[in-house]
Amino acid sequence: MFSDKRYIGIFLALTSGISYMASSTLASLSYQEGINPLTVSATRFIIPPLLLYYWLRKDRFDFTFKRESMIFAGLIGVITAIYTISLLSAIEILPFAIAILIFYLFPILTGLTLAILGWRNLNITMTISSCVAFFGIALALGAEFNNLNHTGIIFAGLAAVGLAMVSVLSNKLMTNEDPRLITFYLCISATLVFWLVCVLTGNFSAPNTYFGWTTLVTSHLFYAYATIAFFISISLIGAGETTFYINIEPIAAIGSGFFLLGMVPGTTTE
Repeated sequence: MFSDKRYIGIFLALTSGISYMASSTLASLSYQEGINPLTVSATRFIIPPLLLYYWLRKDRFDFTFKRESMIFAGLIGVITAIYTISLLSAIEILPFAIAILIFYLFPILTGLTLAILGWRNLNITMTISSCVAFFGIALALGAEFNNLNHTGIIFAGLAAVGLAMVSVLSNKLMTNEDPRLITFYLCISATLVFWLVCVLTGNFSAPNTYFGWTTLVTSHLFYAYATIAFFISISLIGAGETTFYINIEPIAAIGSGFFLLGMVPGTTTE
């Protein structure tokens, strides 16, 4: 029988997946308005810590953080920055739904890693369900991977590995810490990484149309909710189950890619 805590965790995981999908779809639209993946990445982690700061201050929360936990949260933020730019680069190169499909290897990778480390028993039913869901979506898309850009596939695979690492590390850290505070610090860490890259490369491009600004800001609002909900869900039901339920995103991505981006399998965002 499910507890209220479990119901809330599942709800947050499902809505997080849908919000991540909406954010990624809008990011794809923004690429047509003069924006590049680095710009999207460098600005998408600004809203979450602002919302979390307001939330924590409203609850009169003590921002004191163990030094070890802060370093750990910062490391998760760096990995988050890496997988984020990898995913957005994959979306720019590959057909949207294909990039999301490859990226969604991360729930399987998360479950296996947790089991190998002994942090969670391997749930055979959930593992089989994740594999069936993945291959079912692949068949539904009719994906012909031989015709895809290999660089894009590498980026999408790197993003999957990165989010699996973030999920596993967060699962361990959130056992003794408030997930809101951890998310606050990892978002700040990721933002600093991205802005450092922007300064070093000079590769920052603002939207050149009103529609571009609208899609960018709306994408970031969806991403802010998705990120906060994702990490709170991990604290409630664990990384394994959170990443399992978040599998709703690639299913939603097929529909959004078709209706909003006019895509069918084998087409690109260009």
